[in-house]
Amino acid sequence: MRPWHPASRPRLPRPTARLRLTLLYESLFTLAGAALLGFTYGLFDHATAGNTTLLGPQPGSTKTHLRSPPGRSIARIPPGSPPGTRIAGCPPKDLSCQQQLLGAQTARHTFDLHALLLQSSIALAVMAVLAFALGWLVAGRVLRPLRTITATARAISATSLHERLPLAGPDDEFNELADTLNDLLSRLEASFTAQRNFVANASHELRTPLTLDQTLLELTLRDPGATTKAWRECGRDVLHSSRQQERILDALLTLATSQAGITRRTPTDLAKITAARLLAASGQIDSQQLHLDTSLQPAAVHGDPDLIGRLAANLIDNSVQHNIPGGTITLTTAKQNDHAVLSVANTGPVIPPAQISRLFEPFQRLSNRTTSDNGHGLGLSIVAAIATAHHATITTHPQPEGGLHIQVSFPATNSPPPRPRHNNVTADRRPHPHS
Repeated sequence: MRPWHPASRPRLPRPTARLRLTLLYESLFTLAGAALLGFTYGLFDHATAGNTTLLGPQPGSTKTHLRSPPGRSIARIPPGSPPGTRIAGCPPKDLSCQQQLLGAQTARHTFDLHALLLQSSIALAVMAVLAFALGWLVAGRVLRPLRTITATARAISATSLHERLPLAGPDDEFNELADTLNDLLSRLEASFTAQRNFVANASHELRTPLTLDQTLLELTLRDPGATTKAWRECGRDVLHSSRQQERILDALLTLATSQAGITRRTPTDLAKITAARLLAASGQIDSQQLHLDTSLQPAAVHGDPDLIGRLAANLIDNSVQHNIPGGTITLTTAKQNDHAVLSVANTGPVIPPAQISRLFEPFQRLSNRTTSDNGHGLGLSIVAAIATAHHATITTHPQPEGGLHIQVSFPATNSPPPRPRHNNVTADRRPHPHS
C-alpha cells in the first residue's frame, strides 16, 4: 500500500478576495433567507392554530356549530365557546368523535407546518446555490479593475516605467488606487532617470582625471630625453589630479551619506558652524578681493553638525567660486518664526530663473557662471541632499543685478520632524533686495 504523506492531502482553494466576497454575499443571503423563513413559519403557525369561525344559533335552531373556514383546519375548540358547542359532523354528546376529529385536524396542521418548513428549506438551499454563483459573477465584475491594475503593474519593470495604469470607469476607489500608483511610477521613473544620469556623470567625472594621469605618464615615458625636471612636473600634475579625484570621491560619499538619512542628531548653533566654515574659506575670499557682509546671530538647530557644516561650507564655496572679482558676499544666520535660517547671497553673472533647478542636480553647470578649477558640479546637490535629510527647506532666487540668493530654513528644535517631501528646493523668481 502506498504510504500516506501530508503533501498528498487535497489543497484548499486560495482564499482570494473574489472567493471571500462571494462567501460573504452567499452568507448574508442565506442568513436573510433563514430569517425570512422563520418569520413566515411563525406567522403561518399563528394564523392557522385556533383561528376558527364560531357560528351562533341559526334561526329556528338551538344548536351552535363550529365550522372551519374554507381551506383551513381546526386545531382546537376556541376557549370561551358557549355550552353545547360542537364540531359539525359529530353528535352533541359523542366526545370520542369530537376528539378524533380534533386529533386529525391537529395532525393535519402539524403536517402542513412540516411541509411548509421542508419546502421552504429546499427553496432556500437552491437559492443559496444560485446566490453563490451570482455572487461569484458579481465579485468578479467588481474586482475586474483590480485584476487589470495588477496585470499592468506586473508588466511594468525598471525599463518600462514610462507606462501607466489605465484610468477608465467611474471615479471610485479603484480609479483612485490607479491614480496613486501612477504617481508612484512617475516618481520612480524620475528617480531611476536621475540615478542613471548620476552614475553616467560620476563615471565621466572620475574617468577624466584618470585619463589625464595616464596621458601625462605615457607622454613622459615615451620621451627618451625626459629630464628630472620633466618628471617632477609630471608628478605635480598627477598629484593635482589625484587630489581632484579625492575631492570628487569625498563629495560623492557625502552625497550618498546625506541621501541615506541622518544617524545622529545633536543640538548645535548654526551661527558657530557657519563662522568656522567662513574662517576656513577666508583665504579664497581674500584672494579674489571679495567684500564680506556678515550677520551671524545665534540660531539653534537639531541635526548632524558635520553635515550641517558641510552644507554651510558648500554654500560659501559656491558664493566664492561663482562670484566676480571685487564682488560681494552676504552671509546671515538668524531665528525666524521658530526656524533656524542660513542665508547666503553673492554677486555674479545673471542666472535665468528657469535654470535654477538645474543647479541642485549633480554634475550640472551653467555655461555663463564663472567656475574655478575646484568646481565639480556637486556642491549644491550635496546642499539639497543634506537639507532633505534635515527636513529643511531651500529657497533660491536670482539677484536682479546678477548672482544668487540661497536660503536654508531648518525646522524648530522642539518640534517633531515633518514628513519628508519629494522636493524641498523652491525657486522664487521674484526680485529680492540684496540683503
